[in-house]
Amino acid sequence: MGKAVRKSFRSQAPHGAERRRLEEDALRKQHWKRWGPYLSERAWGTVREDYSPYGTAWESFSHDHARSRAYRWNEDGLAGVSDRHQYICFAVALWNGCDPILKERVFGVTGNEGNHGEDVKEYYFYLDSTPTHSYMKYLYKYPQAEFPYARLVEENRRRGRQDLEYELIDTGVFDENRYFDVMVEYAKTTPEELFIRIHVTNRGPERAELTLLPTLWFRNTWSWGLDARRPRMREETSEKDCSIIELEHEYYGKRILWCERKPPLLFTENETNSRRLYGDQEGSQYVKDSFHDYIIHGRTDAVNPGKVGSKAAAHYVLPLAPGESDIVHLCLTNESDPGAFSKQHIDGLFERRVQEADEFYADLAPAHLSADAKLVQRQAFAGLLWSKQFYHYDLKRWLVGDPGMPDPPQERLHGRNSDWTHLYNADVISMPDKWEYPWYAAWDLAFHCIPLALVDSTFAKEQLILMLREWYMHPNGQIPAYEWAFGDVNPPVHAWAAWRVYKIEKKRRGVGDRVFLERVFHKLLLNFTWWVNRKDAEGKNIFQGGFLGLDNIGVFDRSAPLPTGGHIEQSDATSWMGMYCLNMLSIALELARDNRAYEDVASKFFEHFVYICRAMNNIGGEKIELWNREDGFFYDVLHLPDGQTCPLKVRSLVGLIPLFAVETLDSELVDQLPRFKHRMQWFIENRPDFSIHVDTQSHDGEVRRFLSLVNRSRLKSVLRYMLDEEEFLSPYGIRALSRYHKDHPYVLSLMGRDYRVDYEPAESSTGLFGGNSNWRGPIWFPVNYLLIESLQKFHYFLGEDFKVEYPVRSGRFVSLDEVASELSRRLTHIFLRDKTGRRPVYGRTRKFQDDPCWRDVVPFYEYFHGDNGAGIGASHQTGWTGLVAKLIQQSGE
Repeated sequence: MGKAVRKSFRSQAPHGAERRRLEEDALRKQHWKRWGPYLSERAWGTVREDYSPYGTAWESFSHDHARSRAYRWNEDGLAGVSDRHQYICFAVALWNGCDPILKERVFGVTGNEGNHGEDVKEYYFYLDSTPTHSYMKYLYKYPQAEFPYARLVEENRRRGRQDLEYELIDTGVFDENRYFDVMVEYAKTTPEELFIRIHVTNRGPERAELTLLPTLWFRNTWSWGLDARRPRMREETSEKDCSIIELEHEYYGKRILWCERKPPLLFTENETNSRRLYGDQEGSQYVKDSFHDYIIHGRTDAVNPGKVGSKAAAHYVLPLAPGESDIVHLCLTNESDPGAFSKQHIDGLFERRVQEADEFYADLAPAHLSADAKLVQRQAFAGLLWSKQFYHYDLKRWLVGDPGMPDPPQERLHGRNSDWTHLYNADVISMPDKWEYPWYAAWDLAFHCIPLALVDSTFAKEQLILMLREWYMHPNGQIPAYEWAFGDVNPPVHAWAAWRVYKIEKKRRGVGDRVFLERVFHKLLLNFTWWVNRKDAEGKNIFQGGFLGLDNIGVFDRSAPLPTGGHIEQSDATSWMGMYCLNMLSIALELARDNRAYEDVASKFFEHFVYICRAMNNIGGEKIELWNREDGFFYDVLHLPDGQTCPLKVRSLVGLIPLFAVETLDSELVDQLPRFKHRMQWFIENRPDFSIHVDTQSHDGEVRRFLSLVNRSRLKSVLRYMLDEEEFLSPYGIRALSRYHKDHPYVLSLMGRDYRVDYEPAESSTGLFGGNSNWRGPIWFPVNYLLIESLQKFHYFLGEDFKVEYPVRSGRFVSLDEVASELSRRLTHIFLRDKTGRRPVYGRTRKFQDDPCWRDVVPFYEYFHGDNGAGIGASHQTGWTGLVAKLIQQSGE
């Protein structure tokens, strides 16, 4: 066995205040990330809070219950922050004088109420954040008219799948600008001291009054029969012009919230209102929704006159003339006195933190980048950083119940996630978003880590390692997919993400963290083995992984038994595994530079790639190919029970994903590894059917070997589809389904029934797979990003002489590197203002396009209209759509 040479990872000296904070936090000298935006936008309607017999989570804990019922697992709030264990939470609550309830959390329709699935129905924006959260900025737009809760639910229920979503702006509550802008900013002076600035503006034409309740509370850890200790908060006297809330918590000790102007303080308990929900007349008097009763119904007995409790708020009433603003300052600190608690001091602090944030992000913006592109990149990073959430889920406890609560339904023991009893999560995790997806999704998170690596590579690495820890990864090697079904199958992109994060950090810091790479690699070996043993059912090196994230793209629901019987040989699942092999091969070769034992492992992944290449061209020796020679494209193949096979000729991402499996091996590395080189050469010489997937060329004494599921000739054929504007190529990226199917829907007639796939550039009109995801035409950032990266890899080997027509029928021939850059710009231009000043992402919503108070706050949607680039689906999924920040960094605008 080769001698292992370990190199300790040391970063270069940091430059700038924020980089110094990052370094101090990474070295555990100062815990700058102890406080952050870790509060969810929604904790109701989640699997964790579901206590129904059959997993109807939306109905088990509804929005109506959220204000009155204590959460078991984690908290939610508006523009909120918490400590990283979420023992102490802070958020704002609002009342416009009309609403039937306090505005304490963001509202939306549930999966069963929305015509295209769950959908948030509010306007809030993450405008800025540094990686240590030393500065954060959040904007919420609050109507002055009564919030139309019932109308939003009723109208969306009434509408069908062919109709557009009914949005809050469609109700007219923002007409004549009758709303408040509520801007919430945070600035840290130390890791333990957080200043808060709340800036409220009346945008309307008439005088209006806003009740503002900056609210502080403890997550309820004492009601479940596991820990009887109850933290307390109380009012303290002050000689200054401030009101003071003093907190005492077993974990953190004493904390103080200073509230300027000496507002009245309200106190209650973060306890369930069992009187309201269950008719329990013996229930507690001071409960979670007491402030609601005090403010809206004038019930003075609803709050504790003793000024103690586990939830407290400062009560501000802000009367505002048209266009007038007011600013409220607060400070949460572990010190008895926050120092100069004056407007001048606080404004100076915020000014410094904004300057430091500007300095930090200037390093990530290419030279000559426009102010508009800088704004988009900055808000993309902000969305990624604000979408961190404390995620708590002890699955065994969830299954059997808590000592202090009724037993869960018995059906739970054999239902959702019941075979994941090892899973224990209590960490800050990067979420797809914190309302529609307030839970981690393993393949989403892999994409989040790419732009996150630019601003905080330590956090990106920690996230990737976290998913592989023993209390996350299943003992059988499967990575947990997502809360609704941990055992579902996501595309295997974790190795790709780890390799990319390693290289991004190495490029930026000058040294790679090999310890991180080795830790990830060992755990990924277990996951790779799980894939081979569980998803190659027939041992043919052809993989079947359910829908693999591509909701709605296929003829059938591939996660369910086929209505025809038989099975599907999946082009995309097999290609993902080809990509996985090459990612693991690259990591093994990098590690072999210091430890020759990894040469043998690298040889294993090379060998596995060989067999996947062979299998795609001759499944099980039956001469069945996933490559269709007639069309020059990759398709799934349906196997029927009687032995017949049928290619499913849908022009979709299924046929483009083989492009992801591509890698170049340079002699500079291979020549250092003689055992691997010898083994590779043996395969090339003794497996002639593999030779079409290995291309070799020499230049100036250097030999390059090119591994790909798609060789030169097939590449040109696939790209003729992909780069055709009548097929996949949209003005805003690559569509998930070819536009060809708009006029030529794919129809498969079997057993007296037709199965059909149509091109749908916007929301899906089929409910076959549930939810609000649609891969039948829209543009998705994660797969577009992988396509761009693959084109760059093809160009690295094939060079400037390999040109393709772009777009098809244009007569313009360019290199693959130019194609990659152009695709990057098409994606970026979804968010940038065009020549007329309009952003495609806003679609036809005139308020966003024309109003100066709306036109520069950018939502990052889950996916985008295949023809006009309008945002669709989840409106705050900066998670993988945050990849636009990386595209701007590497390709400009």
